[in-house]
Amino acid sequence: MDVRSDRRHRCDVGGEALWSAITAVDDFSRWWPWLRRFDGARLAPGERWDCMIQPPLPYALRFELEIAEVVPRELVTAQVSGDLTGSARLEVRDLSGPGGARSEVRLRSDLAPANRVLRTFAMVAKPMVRFGHDWVLDTGLQQFRSRGLATADRATGGP
Repeated sequence: MDVRSDRRHRCDVGGEALWSAITAVDDFSRWWPWLRRFDGARLAPGERWDCMIQPPLPYALRFELEIAEVVPRELVTAQVSGDLTGSARLEVRDLSGPGGARSEVRLRSDLAPANRVLRTFAMVAKPMVRFGHDWVLDTGLQQFRSRGLATADRATGGP
C-alpha cells in the first residue's frame, strides 16, 4: 500500500519567516513530541537525518531522510529509507503583497512500507495506516504553526 500526499497550506507569515522556521532543524524535536528520535544537523543537500516517529498507533516508524536538493526559500526534496521508502518534496511560495505577509507551503510525498511485516499490516489495516499518516501531517502542521512559525515570525521582524 502506497501512501501518497499532496497538501497545500497557507501561512500568515512571509516566505522569509516560513523558510526560517523550516530550516530551524535544532527545534524540530521541541515542536513535535511525536518525533521520538531526530538526528539531523542542518538542511543541506547530502545531509542524512535519522528519525523515529510515534503516531497514536501501536507502532513506531524508523527511517532516514536523505536531503537531495535545497533551493533556499523555494524547495526541498528528500529520499526516504528504512521502515518507509519513497520521496518527499516541500515547496515554499511567498504570497506577500499589499494585504500583508502570507506564504504557502506544499508537501508532496509518495511513501510505502519497506518490509513484509509493515506491508502486510498496511494491507490489512489500510484505514489505520492512513489515519496515522494523516495524524502526523495534520498534528505536525498545527504544531509547526503554533510553535515554529510564531518563533520565526518574531525573529524576522513580524508581529
